[in-house]
Amino acid sequence: MIGKKNIVFGFLFLVFTAGLGPYMVLMYEDQEPGSFIDSSAKKQQHVGRLQELRTNDFEEDLEELDASAIAKANTDGVLAINQLNNAEFAIDFIKGGPHAHGNLEALINIVVGVVLCFIAVAPLLKNIVSWMFIIGTIMHSGMLYLQRVFELSWATTLLETGIGPILILAGFLFMAILALMGFENRFADE
Repeated sequence: MIGKKNIVFGFLFLVFTAGLGPYMVLMYEDQEPGSFIDSSAKKQQHVGRLQELRTNDFEEDLEELDASAIAKANTDGVLAINQLNNAEFAIDFIKGGPHAHGNLEALINIVVGVVLCFIAVAPLLKNIVSWMFIIGTIMHSGMLYLQRVFELSWATTLLETGIGPILILAGFLFMAILALMGFENRFADE
């Protein structure tokens, strides 16, 4: 059964990429300076002060603030928002790349594996398509995983070749051709 390797690979890859979910949750709960929680608290403090100043017509302790004090409060608020954005970027960088693409490509491999079981064409053709999806997944979301989670710069070089997405798209095209040639309503014999 040629599609079996795609099914097994898909489920194993899904374990690794779905496992990034709890990792990202831990990133949200980190208490270190510059973390999401720390940045969120600072943003609330500084922007809250700005909102209070605005509500009180830029008076604090019954004294009107001069332009310099207002500018400093505004700068603190802007910097606090920027720090929060930077803290969120680290999480979104993982969420939008290896987590989302990896989960999708793992599920694609599972579906491809199942569909290959129902296609009656030469085993060589089925093997070529099967390996296109596995290698394409490794070269795309696998390299995203290494680049963004483990910060391995060489993975960026491989990722920038574009070979992973090209193999996956070509795999879709060849799957359509194979399905047209030999899709059956029962398991196809090898």
